[in-house]
Amino acid sequence: MSSVTSNSAVAARLASPSAGYGPVRIEPPRGWFKLRLEELWDYRELLYFYVWRDVKVRYKQTVIGIAWVVLQPLMTMGIFTLFFGRLAKLPSNGLPYPVFYFAALVPWVYFSTALQNCTSVVVDNQRVITKVYFPRLVLPLSAVVSGLVDFAIGFIVLLVVTAIYGIKPTLAVLWLPILLLLAVLTALGVGLWMSALNALYRDVRYVVPFLIQFWMFASPVAYPSSLVPQGWRWLYGLNPMAGVIDGFRWALTSHGVAPGPLMLVSASVVLVVLLSGLLFFQRMEGTVADRV
Repeated sequence: MSSVTSNSAVAARLASPSAGYGPVRIEPPRGWFKLRLEELWDYRELLYFYVWRDVKVRYKQTVIGIAWVVLQPLMTMGIFTLFFGRLAKLPSNGLPYPVFYFAALVPWVYFSTALQNCTSVVVDNQRVITKVYFPRLVLPLSAVVSGLVDFAIGFIVLLVVTAIYGIKPTLAVLWLPILLLLAVLTALGVGLWMSALNALYRDVRYVVPFLIQFWMFASPVAYPSSLVPQGWRWLYGLNPMAGVIDGFRWALTSHGVAPGPLMLVSASVVLVVLLSGLLFFQRMEGTVADRV
């Protein structure tokens, strides 16, 4: 009995019932390292549909619509500027407080939102999962990719804010695609773990908000990484978002910490989390229809 995982192959068999083909049985991979990533290309139109659906649903029947993408980081920037800047007087690497905080909040809001959406995406689509086959990896991937629309809008506002304060970009902005990719892979890697665990244990979704809150204070969002003691820098480098946030500030303003050896440590951590997340999600995929 054959195992068929390709959408095109299944379509060909169903389209030619007279060709002598028997029933099609779709089975989960039996090995740990059979990720079957080629299926994502076969189902690319489905991925596009999920991304477009997420974007539409996010702003459907909202009062201010897409403006919320701008207002959320702007209001947080105002709160941080007042309490951490004006009152606590934390250093800002020589930058105006609004620029210092907004440059960190744009990548952080993307990461936190993508992680939250990725955690619940499998459970939210349980009716589809139990009725039709498609690579389940499409679901967390669509949750991460759809967040890039919000990121793009926030990034445009960030460019306006830096222009208002007379900060001109340099060649350092060429680092931004690499830093964004690191943030995307971090959200996807952690999101794969969280979405798989949430499908198995529903109380995981209640833990994620606390995880995100703790992660924010473990990242240089409200303070510069220069405040971290030198003896703790190696541990700080294990947090990929610390390098992403520092890198965003530096790439846009030429102030702060430039990507260095710790960025390689962060990239290695992301690679391990992503690969392990893919493997764990794959093992969960075989039983997810029964568990959700």
